[in-house]
Amino acid sequence: MTAQRVTAMAFIVVLASSVGLSQVKTTVPDVVPGARPATVERITIHGKALEGNLEADAADRTVLVVLPPSYARERNRRYPVVYALHGYSIGAEQWSQEIHVPQTIEGAFARGANEMIVVLPDSKTVHNGSMYSSSATTGDFENFIARDVVFGIDAHYRTIPNRTSRGLVGHSMGGYGASRIGMKHPDVFGSLYIMSPCCLSARGGGPANPANEEALAAVKTAEDSAALPFGLRALLASAAAWSPNPNNPPLYLDLPIGPNQQSVLARWAANAPLAFIDQYIPNLRQYRAIAVDVGDQDNLKVDTGKLHEVLTNYGIEHDFEIYPGTHTSKVAVRFQENVMPFFSRTLSFESAKR
Repeated sequence: MTAQRVTAMAFIVVLASSVGLSQVKTTVPDVVPGARPATVERITIHGKALEGNLEADAADRTVLVVLPPSYARERNRRYPVVYALHGYSIGAEQWSQEIHVPQTIEGAFARGANEMIVVLPDSKTVHNGSMYSSSATTGDFENFIARDVVFGIDAHYRTIPNRTSRGLVGHSMGGYGASRIGMKHPDVFGSLYIMSPCCLSARGGGPANPANEEALAAVKTAEDSAALPFGLRALLASAAAWSPNPNNPPLYLDLPIGPNQQSVLARWAANAPLAFIDQYIPNLRQYRAIAVDVGDQDNLKVDTGKLHEVLTNYGIEHDFEIYPGTHTSKVAVRFQENVMPFFSRTLSFESAKR
């Protein structure tokens, strides 16, 4: 079955069974003895890239900033920064709970990781997720992350403002965001970690569901969207990100249903990283390091394996691991034991003191 023949309802099943799991609780790693406290600050960054979006999502966004234990004491020291992207249906606050921040960051430092700043931007939208894409409907969340947030953090904190001292990581929808943004912005980030990424390829199979299609067609307001089941909201979020339509109020999007289904799904397929990765191989070669992981019980394992195969076929060095776990069960543990040490090894700390 071709990408163009994928049905809307089949996509819902896949998306809901993957990104939907981002709502469950995760295993809390043990507190590391002797870990010193980090500081969590909540700031607002204005997203110039989000101005004028058609669904009226806020351009001023909450950003959680985790400052390492030495930040307040060593006032001449500058730090690398890791930008961590949340999954669908959760925002920065929920993401911080899912990965148990700041405990996991403090634990990583206590176990030997070099100290760095960790930033959790909020990219939740009216339909529960931006897909970290560039859309007139939602706003340009791709450049919000790669430009507005990065520049805002550099302006307010003692960062090392070089690409080699910036890392990008994301889980689930955030893993999709890390894939997409990472491929397009090697001028901004130097190391890349992709965790259980969703939405890497266009999906196929399954019959349409007239009742669901009718429910989608009836949505006119944010309140209508909020009343939908999880999977249907996820489909609206995908449409807002990948098939925006400024001439189709009130939602300003095209759904992959009815006579326009094939053309809409073709636009969705064009946003699948496995479809466009070949265009960005030179960009991926610029990274100091790339890591990809996924749980062995995660239904995203197959597509994540395909990403690994593409990188391997092009001779792009990267770490790849299938670990014991579900989509979310180990995300906090891996953030402490894998993600933070990875960036400790691969980011540049050269200007850490001035």
